[in-house]
Amino acid sequence: MRQNAGFHMYVSYQDDDTVSIYRVDRGSGEVALQEEVAMVGGPGPMALSPDRQVLHIGLRGGQQLSSYRVDQSTGGLSHIRAVPLQGEPVYVSTDRTGRFVLSAYYYQSTAAVHAVASDGAATIPPVEWRMTAHGAHAIQTDRSNRFAFVPHIANRGPNAIFQFQFDERSGRLTPSAPDRHSPTEYLGPRAFVFHPTLSTVYFSDEQNGSVTGYTLDPSAGTLTPFQTISTLPAGYSEPNTCSQIHMAPSGKFLYAPNRGHNSVASFTINPVSGRLTATGRVATEPVPRAFNLDPSGNFLFVGGLDSGRLAAYRIAQDTGQLTPLETYEGGNRPMWVLLTDLS
Repeated sequence: MRQNAGFHMYVSYQDDDTVSIYRVDRGSGEVALQEEVAMVGGPGPMALSPDRQVLHIGLRGGQQLSSYRVDQSTGGLSHIRAVPLQGEPVYVSTDRTGRFVLSAYYYQSTAAVHAVASDGAATIPPVEWRMTAHGAHAIQTDRSNRFAFVPHIANRGPNAIFQFQFDERSGRLTPSAPDRHSPTEYLGPRAFVFHPTLSTVYFSDEQNGSVTGYTLDPSAGTLTPFQTISTLPAGYSEPNTCSQIHMAPSGKFLYAPNRGHNSVASFTINPVSGRLTATGRVATEPVPRAFNLDPSGNFLFVGGLDSGRLAAYRIAQDTGQLTPLETYEGGNRPMWVLLTDLS
């Protein structure tokens, strides 16, 4: 029965102070609202623990990190605990063990690590509250759980990716050598995703309207760029910035939205070299800041920051190209889209 229930999708609506829980049909991609959970404080970034038992949510206005138990039958959320923060979290993730919650703070120029208690919730004080630079936009550990990276955009940040060693026993961050990669181009690295099998990682470039692929040195934990490719059509000259970035679970396809051109750019990934080939872009809702794929890699969902609507697409399994399905009414200022399979 649960197998037929479909996927669960969580969307945070910052200006509504809610997280909406949707059911997604695993065959058609059809979306149905299941529940709206009130969260005062402007919910934004979300991260699910590796065992899918706990959802961690950053409250941007309330400056809190709030943890919720996930009902494995219904997908419903029950609050465990919230801890105060010293800033506005713009990104939240867990390390690969789920024992630590990592977060980034654009305005406070900080990367943080909080330990997770036996009940699954984040604890205080943080293990790390490390000053980096203005414009810190994301933080994740790599597949080995030995390294962490914090990209900083250009213009209002240093146009650099800070590189750290991560201790999965203590949660501590130690700067690598060198402690950052600074692109020679005006890119503005913002968000990133690791390939599931290759030693490569891909960053969306906010200011350049592009994606840059990097080789990750598995011993030093440092990045070396090997390709930068535009997310925009040739000749496009209007204002545009990139936002989040996600990859199909197969590692075959990559997606990055354009805010301005209002589209989702798609790429295929060479299974040996990791190099990207652009396969086009599909129009989407105005200002596509938040988006994600379902765990099977068959569907993609985009939240339009200006429209508040959710747009659904089917992913062609041979090419990765997107076919529009339906558009759904959502809420005010969708900031994060997260999907999981609890079956």
